[in-house]
Amino acid sequence: MSVPKFLLADNTDFPDAIFIVHTEFPRFIINLENDEIEWFEDFDAQDENELLTETENYIKEATAFYDREVSRFED
Repeated sequence: MSVPKFLLADNTDFPDAIFIVHTEFPRFIINLENDEIEWFEDFDAQDENELLTETENYIKEATAFYDREVSRFED
């Protein structure tokens, strides 16, 4: 099965949250309501340093994906 890099998700238990699922390494879910990230990977110390510098890029990519998806619903 081919899975897209990002998936849009929601849950009625979190009515204000908008979740973006990143399916490629490093896999994570970001809640765009508060930019909280849940990682699905285990990282060693070296990975964590690189991850800190890349996290801002992941947030930007997830937000851009969300904006693109929402604009497609509005058209």
